[in-house]
Amino acid sequence: MANLPVWLQAGLWGLLAGGALLIGAVIAYFIKVPRRLIAAVMAFGSGVLISALSFELMQEAYEKGGFDSTAFGFLTGAAVYTLANWVLASYGARHRKRSGERQPSEADDQGSGAAIAVGALLDGIPESIVIGLSMLEGGAVSKVAVIAIFLSNIPEGLASAAGMKRAGRSAAYIFGVWGSIALASGIASLVGYTLFRDLSPDVVAATTAIAAGAILSMLVDTMIPEAFEETHNFAGLITVAGFLAAFVLSKLGG
Repeated sequence: MANLPVWLQAGLWGLLAGGALLIGAVIAYFIKVPRRLIAAVMAFGSGVLISALSFELMQEAYEKGGFDSTAFGFLTGAAVYTLANWVLASYGARHRKRSGERQPSEADDQGSGAAIAVGALLDGIPESIVIGLSMLEGGAVSKVAVIAIFLSNIPEGLASAAGMKRAGRSAAYIFGVWGSIALASGIASLVGYTLFRDLSPDVVAATTAIAAGAILSMLVDTMIPEAFEETHNFAGLITVAGFLAAFVLSKLGG
């Protein structure tokens, strides 16, 4: 991949990380995975992402733009995601990451299929942009970020696809949604590199922090509730294990 143009590398790294969503969806559709196991993997993935945004994204944003750009971006990302998620929830996408029977069918809530698809896209774009941004200095991707996003995307696709199947969604809908989002992840990563490579460090810092704020809000609003619902008292321990795994990875990668 080193011989490819950097912008194309960015797109391919984003596609790889986003492809984990499709892997999770395939597993959930063809294999009956216990809901408690899905929730446990979701908790682990949440810990991985929390660690990555703490030690990779926020640290990088601070080093590039200082407290002002980082704080502004972090709060803005959280606010924008929360507003968009609130709107989508009113159209039936509230439980899009649930593996159980909470996702509505199209018959129960007309238009919920489109809302769930848009919500899934909303969840994945900030992570993908981060991959492209990580390549702005030297053209080398942050492998820690790619691995962390890949590991967290598998349980996201797993839980959501299981819920979609329980709600009676067709295979074409399920794989269409996750295949499209995997492709969009590659495009978002490419855009993250090409659009921001000539901009100031403050803008890059704020954008990185925006992505971090959106990711943290997504975790609290969608992934952690699913993790806690089934694992209960073990959710915290499993999340800590995921956090530690990504922390170790970041130190070994550094």
